[in-house]
Amino acid sequence: MKIEQIYTGCLAQGAYYIESNGEVAIIDPLRETQQYVDKASAENATIKYIFETHFHADFVSGHIDLAKKTGATIVFGPGADTDYDIHTAKDNEVFKLGNIAIKVLHTPGHTLESSTFLLIDENGKEHAIFSGDTLFLGDVGRPDLAIKSDLTKEDLAAMLYDSLRNKIMTLPDDVIVYPAHGAGSACGKNLSKETVGVLGDQKKTNYALRADMTKAEFVKEVLDGIAPPPQYFAKNAMMNKSGYDTFETVLKQGNTPLTPEAFEHLANEEGALVLDVRNEKDFVKAHIPNSIFIGIHGGFAPWVGALITDLKQPILLITPEGKEEETVTRLSRVGYDNTLGYLEGGIEAWKQAGKDIETIESIPVEAFSKRFKAGKIQVLDVRKDGEYKSEHLKGDTVKHFALDFINDNMNAIDKNQEYYVHCAGGYRSVIAASILKARGFDKLVDIAGGFAAIKDSDLPTTEFVCPSTL
Repeated sequence: MKIEQIYTGCLAQGAYYIESNGEVAIIDPLRETQQYVDKASAENATIKYIFETHFHADFVSGHIDLAKKTGATIVFGPGADTDYDIHTAKDNEVFKLGNIAIKVLHTPGHTLESSTFLLIDENGKEHAIFSGDTLFLGDVGRPDLAIKSDLTKEDLAAMLYDSLRNKIMTLPDDVIVYPAHGAGSACGKNLSKETVGVLGDQKKTNYALRADMTKAEFVKEVLDGIAPPPQYFAKNAMMNKSGYDTFETVLKQGNTPLTPEAFEHLANEEGALVLDVRNEKDFVKAHIPNSIFIGIHGGFAPWVGALITDLKQPILLITPEGKEEETVTRLSRVGYDNTLGYLEGGIEAWKQAGKDIETIESIPVEAFSKRFKAGKIQVLDVRKDGEYKSEHLKGDTVKHFALDFINDNMNAIDKNQEYYVHCAGGYRSVIAASILKARGFDKLVDIAGGFAAIKDSDLPTTEFVCPSTL
């Protein structure tokens, strides 16, 4: 028996490759599926099953493409309804895989069809659970993402309480826990950085598994502090339920080199968004007018999903050399399948073609400190609410709204006013500045180094409050 976790940091997502006696099961595969086919081929094994723990909201799964390539059966838990062929499992149904077995435990709560897959080893021992978004390390799945459901989040939270206590917590303490996500995912609020654990440890340390916890307490604590889901979550869930274009088709279209002239023509003809994924320091020095920055080196896919509201939006790319295919791939993971190509030669080719470029002023904290003390300048803090409440720059000219919801807050600021923009370290502030600049806000100054630099300067900040106490 072989179990391999295939973890993707950008999505904080774990897919799983399980092999026994030449038969393979893949759990929650990523959009690009050839890696699983190649792995099985290298081991002279056949992919027999593709298990989906639920309709994922934070990424587009590769289950449909993988089934087409391999003939494997897609298995969802009870209640799943799709526009393509699946095996809808019954609660406690067992699937043989080589010398082992995988048992379906229906664990509704995160979503109605959510299921946990219990691996029973060659000796009949309950060895591990693949818990999807039902149980994380340190947390449980948020119960507010069910699509087309007339149930409330309180109803789903109550279901989750029952699922955990009746299906999960009754298992032996030495059962290994393989969750679908780790820290950085928006599918929970307190996820551990660890990606593999043991059930007994979770019973002791996970707040949601306290033995003396009532259902009412569970519902209250699980729902407390959950931020609104990113706008793309419901759209990704529908793609996973209804289907999508093959990854290879998406990649072939998006990984197309374009001359500056062809790039500009497509941008105008198709109304394409120009997405620049280079480093923020490079972007502020020179970028194509009206382009948006979201750097490939940061939390790229989730930020794209949070900020670009139309999944069908035509996109043209400015990338670091050699990152073209990776960028198209990472866009497709969250359902942005309409990439039209990339600028061959990058920003240098654009300059050499004599085309216009723009810049954003970015200043070190020392220069900002002098300007701040010299007079009333407007500051825009785009960190998350918890970061701001925990500690921020003092002053009645400091305004805050989280980058996540910048599209909802445009009317809170004045196009005629100059703003000094900062985040924690400099990545998100340039994203925010690029979006605002493209919307006609042209009096923007980026504070290089963000709040980390502000905190280490002589500027006044509020007393630190631990986020866990807020």
